[in-house]
Amino acid sequence: MIFKCKNCGGNTVYSPERHTMYCPYCDSQDSEEVTTTGESLFSCISCGGPLEIADFTSASRCPYCDSYIIFDERVTGEYEPHLIIPFIFSKEMVKKLLRDKFKKCVFAPSDFLGEAKLDSIEGMYVPFWMYDYHVHGTYEGEGNVIRTWVSGSREYTETSVFHIQRDMEVDFEKMPVDASIAMPDQIMDLMEPFDYKALEEFKAKYMSGFFAERYNMSALDGERRALDKAKADAESILRQSISGYVGLKSNNDNQVTLNRTDTNYALLPVWIYNYKYKNEDYIFHINGQTGKIIGKVPLAAKKVWGYGATLFASLFAILMLVRQLLFLL
Repeated sequence: MIFKCKNCGGNTVYSPERHTMYCPYCDSQDSEEVTTTGESLFSCISCGGPLEIADFTSASRCPYCDSYIIFDERVTGEYEPHLIIPFIFSKEMVKKLLRDKFKKCVFAPSDFLGEAKLDSIEGMYVPFWMYDYHVHGTYEGEGNVIRTWVSGSREYTETSVFHIQRDMEVDFEKMPVDASIAMPDQIMDLMEPFDYKALEEFKAKYMSGFFAERYNMSALDGERRALDKAKADAESILRQSISGYVGLKSNNDNQVTLNRTDTNYALLPVWIYNYKYKNEDYIFHINGQTGKIIGKVPLAAKKVWGYGATLFASLFAILMLVRQLLFLL
């Protein structure tokens, strides 16, 4: 499908700043009309130009007319997302975030924060599975509470031994795991947390103006990571409930069990800046809702050496000046 302006025929897109659809050609708001693509994965519905679409791409941009196209068959049926978080940060806002964060990186390449490079930033909806779990945790063991006091000239220590029992019930909602083979799991975990209160029922119009993938890992394939996250959090909650004791001794029957109660398929917003320096990719991922930035800045060797040479020359000049002053004395 493609969203076109009913006033001028231009491609309408979702604006994170305006929180609504708008036409960048005539500046109309909420003027979109949808046209479905049918089975067309190989040609642009707007200009007819040929498209090269990867196996899991669900939204892309035509390289000839710059129209943003959403592929119906990859956002409907079994591939229809249940939930979506719309972009809050626009491209211009992300450019400013990057400039503000890295402006003091004096050894970064000169064009790292240049307009031409930053303009290559692309917004992408990444597929996620979100799991709900009911957790039951138990703990049984012994713990000591030690009290020390001084009376007169003597110090006394009292050790009390307590039998500890805990029976915990907790529910986890929307435990996220990315469902994209292309996205590094560690980076996607670092993208968290999103504000999941902002999750909305899926609407395709939010995708207009951005790239997107459909899920390419099943809910079953991704669940191990979700289970590990939920179990670690549950064990942490259980441990916190028995704080204040020393010398804890637990029996072997303590355990945390998890039962999945629901699964949702969601699209979450991520900006991607791929900066290439000396044939190496430096990829920055920016949370499209919170603005959190993950990435490593490259170092320009010439700047490092130049700074070192300047520092050495300055120190040498200072030493020569001191020497001359001492000679005059």
